[in-house]
Amino acid sequence: MKKYLILAVSFLMAFSAFAQDGKKALKQASKDLGKYYSDPTNNKDKLTEAIGLLDEAFQSDEVKSDPESYIVKGKIYNEISASEIRNILLNPAEKLNTPNAAVEAYEALATAMQMATKKGQTKDALAALAETEGNLNNIGITMFQEQNYGAAFDNFNAAIEAYKLLKNSGKDSRLDDEATRNEHYFYTVAAGYYGDRKEKTMPLLKEMESTTDKPLVYEALFNYTLDSDKPAAEKYLVMGREKFPNDTGLLFAEINYYLKEGRLEELTGKLKMAIEKEPDNPSVYVTLGNVYDQLSQAEAKNGNTEKSAEYFDSAMQYYNETLAKDPNNFDAEYSIGAMYYNKAAAMTEEINQYANDFSKAGTQKYNEAKAKMDGYFDQAMPYFLKAESIDANDQNTLIALKEIYARKNQMDKVKEYQTKLDATNE
Repeated sequence: MKKYLILAVSFLMAFSAFAQDGKKALKQASKDLGKYYSDPTNNKDKLTEAIGLLDEAFQSDEVKSDPESYIVKGKIYNEISASEIRNILLNPAEKLNTPNAAVEAYEALATAMQMATKKGQTKDALAALAETEGNLNNIGITMFQEQNYGAAFDNFNAAIEAYKLLKNSGKDSRLDDEATRNEHYFYTVAAGYYGDRKEKTMPLLKEMESTTDKPLVYEALFNYTLDSDKPAAEKYLVMGREKFPNDTGLLFAEINYYLKEGRLEELTGKLKMAIEKEPDNPSVYVTLGNVYDQLSQAEAKNGNTEKSAEYFDSAMQYYNETLAKDPNNFDAEYSIGAMYYNKAAAMTEEINQYANDFSKAGTQKYNEAKAKMDGYFDQAMPYFLKAESIDANDQNTLIALKEIYARKNQMDKVKEYQTKLDATNE
């Protein structure tokens, strides 16, 4: 019994010492913050020391249960944020060493407010939070400009949460101004959309839906809901296109959707509209060429030869327009080659019909059909060769060239292209 008593006392002593160490570390962190306040230029290292002490202090349950601890933590991270922002303003080449500092400050101060048992604690936390809100905005802007959209969202979104806490407590906020608030919300959802923060961005988008003048809101709503609720996604797309008919982002979202859904005939008009808006964009021309190419193949399968030829000519027109703007466009070169290749391949069945007809008429038809097929393969070859020169590792191009050489009975070339294909699989 005496042995157990000694162990219990030892444990209590160790726990007490650990708690004291935590409080001591927090007190020293607070002192370091005070030294920094008194002479920021010569005491920059005190902030770094304070962070280390905070990590040590918050190992203690006693420290973690005291709202004052979180106020100290929030103030320290506020100063780190402000210091790094000042450095960037003085020297734009500087980088944020602690990009999450303002978010850490917000989370600490929000916790302090939640745990506060005294009016003074709430007052201190709110005073520090007003500073945090500005730091969150400034760091968010810096991250957005660096295209670190995930970090930008985290800061912008925390600034919104800080605004709500300040507003609910009757305190002033930079987001009290409606124009400033609307702009801040927009950059928050933009950062969330580009920064893969769907879960947290979606509620903000819904909040903005009815009043926004930003087409990106509808583009994001469309893309976010497409997989889970196609009718709702289509509704957002229609609303966005009606509200912002000249926005290219929504137009291209609509084009990609129609492509995915196979709504090809509707798509041609959309793509022509896109060409009017972006006449120097080769990707729009090549996409329209692809659409006409698919329409041509569909009509050929249905036996509509005349319509198929019409679409074939349209596809060729837009592929050539692509190459006029971008002579090394792989997709256009490959696609023209593929159109001729597919025409040749489509004749295989016709040729097979005459293969066993040894009559004079049958032989003549066979020779004519084969010559026509070989002609298509000959037309395809230079485009495939140009495509290969642009991307030597594209397997479809190499397979097509190998097949054409096989039909020409150029077995040395067949072997060469088989070697190239094998190399792409290594």
